[in-house]
Amino acid sequence: MPVMGYVLRGVDFSNMFIMLGGGSYASLADAQKAGAATINYGVFINSIITFLVVGLAMFFVVKSLNAMKRKQAEAPAAPPAPTKEEQLLAEIRDLLKERK
Repeated sequence: MPVMGYVLRGVDFSNMFIMLGGGSYASLADAQKAGAATINYGVFINSIITFLVVGLAMFFVVKSLNAMKRKQAEAPAAPPAPTKEEQLLAEIRDLLKERK
């Protein structure tokens, strides 16, 4: 997420953790390699931010699709073809006009 990295000035949440018990490690990878018990709250924060960004993007996609469908539904439909009765009545009208 380059945009989030720019906004947060390069903060890397994935390397944030709390040690359970004694010991001190420079990174989460070092602590996991040593088998130390950790609470990886940085990974959770990254997951939340990713979820929000993807959710926001999906919201705008669905919103734009619904707007396009609404515009298509508002387009006027072609007028219905005249029924057989209307066609017969029009023929009778035309014949009566020719008699006069």
